[in-house]
Amino acid sequence: MQGAPEASRGAVVDPDLGAGAGALSSSDPLDPNFDPYPAWAAQRPTRPVAPIEGLGDRPVYLVLSHECVETVLRDNVTYSSKSNAEGGIGDVMGPMIVGMDGDEHRHFRDIVARAFRPSAMERWEAEIVAPTVHALIDEFAPAGRADLVADFTSRFPVRVIAAILGAEEGDFDAIHHWTEEINLGPARPDRSFPASQALRDYLTPIVEDRRANPREDLVSDIVHAEVDGRGLDDEHVYGFLRLLFPAGAETTYRTFGSVLCALLTQPEWLARVRDDRDAMTPVIEETLRWETAVTVVSRVTTKDVDLGGTHLPAGTYLLVATGAANRDPARWDDPDRWDPQRPAAPHLSFGTGRHQCLGMHLARMEMRVALGAVLDRLPNLRLDPAEPEPDVIGFAFRGPDRLPVLFDAH
Repeated sequence: MQGAPEASRGAVVDPDLGAGAGALSSSDPLDPNFDPYPAWAAQRPTRPVAPIEGLGDRPVYLVLSHECVETVLRDNVTYSSKSNAEGGIGDVMGPMIVGMDGDEHRHFRDIVARAFRPSAMERWEAEIVAPTVHALIDEFAPAGRADLVADFTSRFPVRVIAAILGAEEGDFDAIHHWTEEINLGPARPDRSFPASQALRDYLTPIVEDRRANPREDLVSDIVHAEVDGRGLDDEHVYGFLRLLFPAGAETTYRTFGSVLCALLTQPEWLARVRDDRDAMTPVIEETLRWETAVTVVSRVTTKDVDLGGTHLPAGTYLLVATGAANRDPARWDDPDRWDPQRPAAPHLSFGTGRHQCLGMHLARMEMRVALGAVLDRLPNLRLDPAEPEPDVIGFAFRGPDRLPVLFDAH
C-alpha cells in the first residue's frame, strides 16, 4: 500500500500527463523499460520546477527537488488534490479521498483511519496476511524454481486487501484482473470502465450484507460511516472500495518486488538479512526510498505562487515527482545507489502532510511478513543463471516485471 497520498494509491496520475514528462528526455516514457531518473537528475539542479510542453492549454510543471516536493505535499491549501478528481481516474473510480481537500477530506479520512487501527493490524497479520503468504508459497515451493513476480509478489497483496474487504477466496483471481484493468484508467476506457462496473457489481451483495449485519470490519466502517450526521451515499461507498483494491495491491507488490530484486542481485545482503532479521527494516525503508513504486502524484495550484524559483499561476497542474525527491543528492549521498546502511532520513514514498498514506503500516507489515516467509521457506534462494538478470522498470509505476529464481525444493 505504498504511494504518496491517502489509502495508498494516492498517486492517481493521468497517464497522458505522465507521458508528457518525456519532454525532459529523448526516451519514450511509455516504453516499459524507460528510466526517468537520469532525465530528472539532469534537470533538478537548474530547474527543480520545470515546465512540460505539449499538454494542452493548462500549464503543467514537473516538481523534482526534495525541498519543493515536500513543500507541495505539506501545503494542501495552496496545492490542491482536486486534480485527482477532475476527470480521468476519478471518472473510473468515482468519488475518491485522494481528490478531496479541507473538511471534506478530513471527514472522509477519519472514516478509513479508524479501520487501520493497531488492533486491526494485529488481527490482519495473524488471520489474513501470514496465511495468504504461506498458501502462495506452498504452491511453488515443491518445484524448486519460480518467477517471484508472477507467482508471488503480484498475487499476495491483492488477496490480502480482498480478504480484508470480505471477498471469497475463489474470487481473488477475478478481483486481481479487475484491479489491473481499473488501473489503466482513462488511457483505456474500453477496459477500465467495464472493470470498474464489474467490481461494483461484485461488491454490492457484500455492501448490502454489511448494511443489514454490520461487523467489526472495514466495509462495515465505511457503509455505516456518517459525515456531518449523514450516511455516505452509494457513489462514495463504492468510490472508497474501488480505490482500496488497487491501493492495497499494486504499489505494495511493486515495492516488495524491488526489495527482492535488490537482495537477489546483491547476495551478500540476502545472506545478511537471512541471518539478522532486524536488517529487514532498513532494507525495506531503503528500497522505499530508492525505488518509489509510484513516482509521481498530481496537484493543482489554487492561487499564484512561487516555487523553486518558478512563478506558477493559479490553476497550474503539477506532477509532483516523489521518486525524484527520494533521489535528491541534496538530501542523500550517492542517491542512485541502494544502501540499507546509509544514515536514516525520512523519505516521501508514503507522502507527507494531510494526504500521507493511510495504508503505510499495512504495507510495511505485509512486506515484513512476506520477506520473512521467503527467507524461511526458500532455502538457497538465488537468481536463475539461465535467465537474464532482472531489473526495476517503469515510469509512473516502477517495479521488476520478472524475478526468475531457483531454490532447494522441499
